[in-house]
Amino acid sequence: MAITSTSTVGTDTAATAATATATTGTSNADSEKRFLKLLVTQLNNQDPLNPMDNAELTSQLAQMSTVSGIEQLNTTLSGLVSQSSSSQVLQAASLIGNAVLSPGNALSLQMSTDSAGTKTPQDVPFAVELPANGATDVTVTITDANGTKVRTMELGALGEGANGVKWDGKNDAGEVVAEGNYQFSVKATGAGANVSATALTFTQVAAVKQGSSGVTLELSTGKSIALSDVRMFL
Repeated sequence: MAITSTSTVGTDTAATAATATATTGTSNADSEKRFLKLLVTQLNNQDPLNPMDNAELTSQLAQMSTVSGIEQLNTTLSGLVSQSSSSQVLQAASLIGNAVLSPGNALSLQMSTDSAGTKTPQDVPFAVELPANGATDVTVTITDANGTKVRTMELGALGEGANGVKWDGKNDAGEVVAEGNYQFSVKATGAGANVSATALTFTQVAAVKQGSSGVTLELSTGKSIALSDVRMFL
């Protein structure tokens, strides 16, 4: 006798079981056993005068196959994400000991000493990042640890992206300032309006850490940044 039916009870039962399996995260084997048990029970207790048809039975089996395939796909994707995270950690580990350019406004002025004992300030590199269309007038103000202005640098017009800048360690009077820590701020304008500018500094990477938010770099200053914050490394 051909199995025929127009009843939707069997479809609803099997679909509910399949959905429950996907949400509870049970294994494929357990899901299939549960599904087949419900299906056999359904067939044994169906209305003899209104039995399930072949198309409906095939539909239910296809639903189970689809759920099983989704579970396998999720497992595969989880494995790929794990491998990707491990790869990012290995790539980030190569940055340890190198200086990376990332958002920040701290500057560290150091001196070099020649054979005669004369101290000369080393150039301090940093950068100013600008949005599309850049800016027509960019000004950098360098201050010391007490907030006292040391140097004002008129950079003029700069383009989009990270623009490299160097400070020679001198104040506005052309005098060499003391070795130590400084900071800078950026003011940019274009077409008569303020332009959003991001201060970027070079900082040495001390360690790499992987957490729930992804791979982070621990800088020598104690600051943590995301791998995506790195604009350049030396």
